[in-house]
Amino acid sequence: MKLRDLVSGYFPEIAELMAGPAGDLEITGLSSDSRKIKPGMLFAALAGSKADGAGYIGDAAARGAVAAIAGHSADVGIPVLSVSNPRRLLALAAARFYGAQPETMVAVTGTAGKTSVASFTRQIWAHAGHPAAQIGTTGVVSPTRNDYGSLTTPDPVDLQKLLSELAAEGVTHAAMEASSHGLDQSRLDGVRLAAAGFTNLGRDHMDYHPTIEEYMAAKMRLFDTLMPKGAPAVIFADDAWSEEAIRVATASGLEVRTVGRRGDYLALKRVEHFRHKQMAEIHFKDQIFEVDIPLAGDFQISNALVAAGLAMSTGVPAPVAMAALEKLVGASGRLELVGQTLEGAPAYVDYAHKPDALENVLTSVRPFTTGRVIVVFGCGGDRDKGKRPIMGEVATRLADVVIVTDDNPRSEVPAVVRSEIMAAAPGAIEIGDRAQAIRAAALMLHSGDTLIVAGKGHEEGQTIGTTVLPFSDHVELRKALEELKS
Repeated sequence: MKLRDLVSGYFPEIAELMAGPAGDLEITGLSSDSRKIKPGMLFAALAGSKADGAGYIGDAAARGAVAAIAGHSADVGIPVLSVSNPRRLLALAAARFYGAQPETMVAVTGTAGKTSVASFTRQIWAHAGHPAAQIGTTGVVSPTRNDYGSLTTPDPVDLQKLLSELAAEGVTHAAMEASSHGLDQSRLDGVRLAAAGFTNLGRDHMDYHPTIEEYMAAKMRLFDTLMPKGAPAVIFADDAWSEEAIRVATASGLEVRTVGRRGDYLALKRVEHFRHKQMAEIHFKDQIFEVDIPLAGDFQISNALVAAGLAMSTGVPAPVAMAALEKLVGASGRLELVGQTLEGAPAYVDYAHKPDALENVLTSVRPFTTGRVIVVFGCGGDRDKGKRPIMGEVATRLADVVIVTDDNPRSEVPAVVRSEIMAAAPGAIEIGDRAQAIRAAALMLHSGDTLIVAGKGHEEGQTIGTTVLPFSDHVELRKALEELKS
């Protein structure tokens, strides 16, 4: 594909350059990693937190790049497309290069619940007979693949390549997570969205966003920049930040559809909680549905409502969507029941690694816990330090037994991370080794108790220093439960 066909029409500052010989250059691929450049490719020199990609244009040219995208001009022997937002141009160019996407794309943003909403939306579509996929924190799921992943929102080139592959596979509907990093870094620019959703906002990524308001603004880029006018915005109505999301969506010319107890599109009127399911009464226009949702936790009803709203906004009839809710399978590591003791005490793994999520999961298990709520959790190193004491306070306030352990220490001293949690967790037990902490918690279980192992969820490794060691909360918890039964 010629360079001008990839980039023309997006940034007026490169129009003159594209009208000349540079526009005729044939492009064989795109990358923002100079090490991946091969002859004929377009290199995107992106500024990162540690280095400016402009310093690698020479290396990319030596490897065969025929042109580069950058935030400023450079004399490096190949044409440089100097634009105000190189990340956006890369994403848009990647969308043109790969071309095909599933016909119906939706994205969901928010602090918690994105993975579950994407998963539930895919499941509802599949129940309605659509070949469907999901993309997000737990990887990629489609009718032909189940690939484990680690990035909530992939690099724009990888994302567009993936969307093209899904379309070629026959996928017509795809739901993806939209992280604040991904939105802020324009990774979703170029995705042709039919609808979008918002779940909630809580403290997270304060090591990246200077303020909670800027964090929310990054989330809202999904509504004010990426969505076409008139498209549906499905918004959970019962969060402290719901009104701001509604304001932004309305100002952006979107069709606002709220869900939840205060929802006007899908209104939740009544909920009965059970250990492994919840019965919900949901109103849609003049229709009333009584739905048995086979998942524990009030927050899962919220996620299910956003997913149903997205599915219905993309053509699924309300009765079909409501019927699909009764067959939902929870996303990996999201209040996932791993097993129980001989006395019937359940043990769950949950991805909760931020204050609001931990509060939600601990609150959710309390209605069906007649004994004690026991929680095992830690906090990640090299991440927002401010949330550590907050999570310690949440745990000690809502759980009866708290065990503080290591999460992913990364480059920090594990004992220091734990101490910053323990400072706000009086009475908590400190066990640094995560496997030992899980085993100790399991051994404490009696009839009526509930155990939550929080923080890592679906992850299959533990990052210590720069090394990722094999580790699974699921595996360790199963081992501990089997030991109890032996």
